[in-house]
Amino acid sequence: MREILIVGAGKSTSVLINYLLNQAENEDLFLRIGDIDLLNAKKACKDHPRCEAFQLDVFKPESREPAIKKADIVISMLPARFHIEVARDCLKFGKNMVTASYVSDEMKALDKKVKEKGLIFMNEIGVDPGIDHMSAMKVIDSIRDKGGQILLFESFTGGLVAPESDNNLWNYKFTWNPRNVVVAGQGGVAEFIQEGKYKYIPYHRLFRRTEFLEIKGHGKFEGYANRNSLKYQSIYGLEDALTLYRGTIRKVGFSRAWNMFVQLGMTDDSFTMEHSEDMSYRDFINSFLPYSPNDSVELKTRHNLKIDQDDIMWEKLIELDLFNPNKKIGIKNATPAQALQKILMDKWTLEEDDKDMIVMYHKFGYELNNERKQIDSTMVHIGKNQAETAMAKTVGLPVAMATIMILNGEIKTPGVQIPISKEVYNPILKKLEAHDIKFEEKETEYLGYNPFGEVGN
Repeated sequence: MREILIVGAGKSTSVLINYLLNQAENEDLFLRIGDIDLLNAKKACKDHPRCEAFQLDVFKPESREPAIKKADIVISMLPARFHIEVARDCLKFGKNMVTASYVSDEMKALDKKVKEKGLIFMNEIGVDPGIDHMSAMKVIDSIRDKGGQILLFESFTGGLVAPESDNNLWNYKFTWNPRNVVVAGQGGVAEFIQEGKYKYIPYHRLFRRTEFLEIKGHGKFEGYANRNSLKYQSIYGLEDALTLYRGTIRKVGFSRAWNMFVQLGMTDDSFTMEHSEDMSYRDFINSFLPYSPNDSVELKTRHNLKIDQDDIMWEKLIELDLFNPNKKIGIKNATPAQALQKILMDKWTLEEDDKDMIVMYHKFGYELNNERKQIDSTMVHIGKNQAETAMAKTVGLPVAMATIMILNGEIKTPGVQIPISKEVYNPILKKLEAHDIKFEEKETEYLGYNPFGEVGN
């Protein structure tokens, strides 16, 4: 039997493991699932005869190295910053590796040695990054194969709550790591190109500079810019494109509301707060407001944010129970971002029967035979429940599919890589269609960046 080692058995691994176990007989697979929490690993195995759970501490070589040495291929589902511990051992013992995370500088630095050993380190093979790369490159390559030139590329992805489970004023619930949502956009300026002009959005302006998009049958959405769209010029070969913009999708109105937290400083992760474990929710928001012997916390909040008491923004704050004097943060030495995450998790955690939704939208503008054209490509996928989420499915399935393809020698190109080649994306996108993850492409007239004909650049 061919042994697959899965390092990490968190929530996002459920669909990945189920898929591999369903293929285990036909593909002659045996899964070993290692996690710091043995119970997590055992739960993931589900007493399957082709699965073994064991405790694995990625920071202890004596725990990590024997497991990697024994495997035929390794999947790391750890937090992104820990992949490098696994990667170095995979290089040392000559093992192929798969992750869903962005390629870090440390991972990239291994590329030469990985190629020398003829190994494949496949990264960014989840949903975003992952399915976004594959679906975009499929259209980009097809345009180039006809002799076309890409003028415009815009790409947006969002993990949202499905309409039938959308029952709060924010139109949002956590469908992936809550921390990543709270600190989104921090750590650098958003950079992109629109109609040949370089544009920059600093963090404090990010959530007030949104784009709007409409997806047939699903309504209107907004998108805010991802940190660095410009790096995809070289990755996608779009050095000559006039517009290059990648963003995150939310329901309309979310960004304006989230900006209240940004302006107050509640998303800051750079310092810790005194006595945060005993701080009430009301104390927390008050700590960002000026002292007043007479005005209430509510009044100070409205005044600082310039919102009226009948504004929907105010109703959104009230809904989060932000002014409750009895609920405690309960986290020692919490940063503002950690405290805010605790408050939001009270209200935005998926219920057992809640469904999430992945929305992806690409826009391609191109020139072919002296004629400008446009293709809009969209994908919407709705989850089943809290356990079988659309997020877990769109992350887990591509990881599992790529792993089996590497084992079977169907992916041959060595190196530290992402799924932008035809040998990777064509078969995986076709397999995903069987799981109702498919794109609808629509040809339309070329609208450029200014679809409504505004003047200016």
